[in-house]
Amino acid sequence: MIWNSVLQNMNADKNRIMDSSGNLSARLRRRAVPAIVLACCMAFTAGCARAGGSTMPPGSAGDTADSGGDRKISVVTTIFPPYDFVREIAGDEADIKMLLKPGEETHSYEPTPQDIIAIQNSDVFIYTGGENDVWVEDILSSMPDSDMVTLRLTDCVDTVEEEQVEGMKGSAGHDHDEEDYDDVHGGHADEAGDGETEEESPHEVDEHVWTSPVNASLIVEQIKNVLSQADPDNSELYAENTLAYQEQLSELDREFREVVDNAKRDVMIFGDRFPFRYFADEYGLEYYAAFPGCAGDTEPSAATMAFLIEKVKEEKVPAVLKMELSNADIANAIAEATGTEVKVLYSCHNLSADDFENGETYLSMMQKNVETLKEVLN
Repeated sequence: MIWNSVLQNMNADKNRIMDSSGNLSARLRRRAVPAIVLACCMAFTAGCARAGGSTMPPGSAGDTADSGGDRKISVVTTIFPPYDFVREIAGDEADIKMLLKPGEETHSYEPTPQDIIAIQNSDVFIYTGGENDVWVEDILSSMPDSDMVTLRLTDCVDTVEEEQVEGMKGSAGHDHDEEDYDDVHGGHADEAGDGETEEESPHEVDEHVWTSPVNASLIVEQIKNVLSQADPDNSELYAENTLAYQEQLSELDREFREVVDNAKRDVMIFGDRFPFRYFADEYGLEYYAAFPGCAGDTEPSAATMAFLIEKVKEEKVPAVLKMELSNADIANAIAEATGTEVKVLYSCHNLSADDFENGETYLSMMQKNVETLKEVLN
């Protein structure tokens, strides 16, 4: 009976989100797939409950202190920055899980059944908000009532919208209808969904709020608050660790300001997406890039490539920038055409498996950004 209900829900979801040609749009797929997975998870947990069993192993977030002895609080985060912030604040007092695996592409992530169960069993759940987390709200609203504390990063700071700056594909004079650069130069553009298109809102909230160290400090403050709410016995420790970490963030902020104040130029050029809006705004930097931070289309038009190549020459920048983990083809093509080199500026959205194993942190990657900007802005 449970699985019959699940199948009916899956078919209903499928019918609601199919377009006229029978295809599932990419944006709606990010919302529909987790909803279907959640239905399966809820059916599974309901079945276990009827059978008198439990879906939670000993020591999981479902256990309470009353069930025997002290336990660490369970914290689940969607991406790396809050994961790292919790590590700094909670230390060994929390079991922390990051849903996005190191090295995984952030914009194509979809939660697994295990991920959804981890959220359901957690004491604290921290997520970003914004376009890539549309699935979260559906999952949270479908879960049974619990004492879980949630925090959305976009609620911690004043947000801004993603913007289309001059030269970006889709900006004024650089329409989506133009030929892709790879089409013109004999390459092959990615085929997303067999020619499927999806409507993009021109007013998406920029979700990359942590890229400014000033914002990171505000986020850390709110993380301290939710950890203390879930675990009041350790609130004093969390407050002490937060203060110490915020002092490091203040020093990082000071270093960035010193670099910018003493730089020869104030412009960055990206052969990539641009998830650094908050960073650029904080330090008064101009930028040009191929796409906004959450763009699904990553094939530049010929006009965008020509614009960025000309802008590199005009500004005489010594390097073209790209994000970590992204394809370097666009940046490499611009660098080759202009006789410059390619440098990485870390957004910290995610990190490679090797960097994760080697203990890289938000602060260590941002410190690399300090050194990169010293070169790029001079």
